[in-house]
Amino acid sequence: MNKAIVPIFAGGGTRLPAHLGVLKALELLDINFEDLVGVSGGSIIASFYAAGLPLHDIKRIALKTNYNQFREFSLLKLIRHGGLSSGDAFERWVDNHLQGKTFSQLEKNLHIVATDVTNGKPVIFDAELTPDMKVSQAVRYSMSIPLVFSFKPFGKRIMVDGSILSEDALHRDWDHKGTPVLCFRLRGEHEYDQLNVNGLFPIFNYVTLLIRTFMTTISREYINENFWHNTIVINIGEYSAVDFKMTKEEKHQLYKVGFQTAMEVIPIKINMATQTVTH
Repeated sequence: MNKAIVPIFAGGGTRLPAHLGVLKALELLDINFEDLVGVSGGSIIASFYAAGLPLHDIKRIALKTNYNQFREFSLLKLIRHGGLSSGDAFERWVDNHLQGKTFSQLEKNLHIVATDVTNGKPVIFDAELTPDMKVSQAVRYSMSIPLVFSFKPFGKRIMVDGSILSEDALHRDWDHKGTPVLCFRLRGEHEYDQLNVNGLFPIFNYVTLLIRTFMTTISREYINENFWHNTIVINIGEYSAVDFKMTKEEKHQLYKVGFQTAMEVIPIKINMATQTVTH
């Protein structure tokens, strides 16, 4: 199988190891791509890969990193800046692994998508539109999970998580060559573990409940039939998109789910696309 595509790694939050499994499957299936798209948690994996980091190194980074270091939750930040965390520590972490690279310095054509909350439209960062921007800054924009990370201005626009965009914002001609896209979406189920909303500062737990419900609802959104042939849904069960305490074993399980789903479904989707073109 040697079929060129533009993979879209869409959403996921802290469940990003699932996208790593997808990348491994793409390599084993010999799927070519020079362009790739990252959204929210998917933008982290896509940026590392586009920068030329070997897949085994990205996996090692994802498994060993303690996501809890990015929480830095503060009620004052929520009130003043619209998020429990500034996101600055996260952006520095990404920039460190990318060695400060800008879009023009990447080995592959990376497109990162965020949402302008003022009008609900996509904002795209890539070598064509923002060649001198640090990739880490665009990843931070795309990962602006509402209420978790503070809103970030970009000119007159206010950036939030790219996951809240409708599908037609992602299914486009990314490389200007008509190469078909293949969108990998993580779908979560309702998380049943209970959070204590009592105590001295229940607002943190209330906000966490709201965020989890919001992110889970997004991931279970109905997929428009017009995009179904270009979409692969990875069912990751009850893993939360905002689980900053995820264990190494849980991350590895997400990796396996992404890999197994991609290995099974990618050949089917590509064969369907080939038959559609033939007929």
